[in-house]
Amino acid sequence: MRFPEPLVEARLIKRYKRFLADVRLQSGEEITVHCANPGSMLGLGAPDARVFISDSHNPNRKLRHSLELMEADGVLVGVHTGRANALAGEAIKAGTIAPLAGYASLRREVKYGAASRVDFLLEDENRPPCYVEVKSVTLSRTPKLGEFPDSVSKRAAKHMDDLAAEIKNGNRAAVLFVVQREDCTRFAPASDIDPAYAKALKSARANGVEMMVYTCRVNPSGICITHPIAFV
Repeated sequence: MRFPEPLVEARLIKRYKRFLADVRLQSGEEITVHCANPGSMLGLGAPDARVFISDSHNPNRKLRHSLELMEADGVLVGVHTGRANALAGEAIKAGTIAPLAGYASLRREVKYGAASRVDFLLEDENRPPCYVEVKSVTLSRTPKLGEFPDSVSKRAAKHMDDLAAEIKNGNRAAVLFVVQREDCTRFAPASDIDPAYAKALKSARANGVEMMVYTCRVNPSGICITHPIAFV
């Protein structure tokens, strides 16, 4: 996934109210940008951190710019959680996600389970449909270890139950963790942050839900999923 145009480099002043961040442009001008990340962004957001923002060029948007990348631990991290689905869709279609390759069709945001929507439904007349939930990973508290979630998420735990139910229905189900940083070689659920999610994840895995973790190459030109890393 390439950004439509070069991102604008800036320095972070602060992130607040979850979806807002103040940044200082290289010109010295200070602006407020949209932060499309509902999590805590734990480990990110140090004052004066180098960041990159995109420009929508849309005068009708309340906030014209969006926070895309943030530097932490010496690497750039993709903090726009909405990008994870775009990255996953692109990688699935390209065959980069080997376990999910070869399906005839891919549908997005399909209703299923108990009033939920799955990120992707892969279908093919020769095999059962596959329900795929995508999670964006930005947290790394231990060198080379990516973790999810970075805050309590009841919704994420509910998704695990819905996916497990699809296995009982004779379908296939998977969670695809997209690690939007290059410094991780393995992944684990952050059970101390959200014990309920870790428990739901463990149960779903025991019931046949597949766990896939892929890391990304991240730079101001674009982000792309590259290869799988270990789930531990």
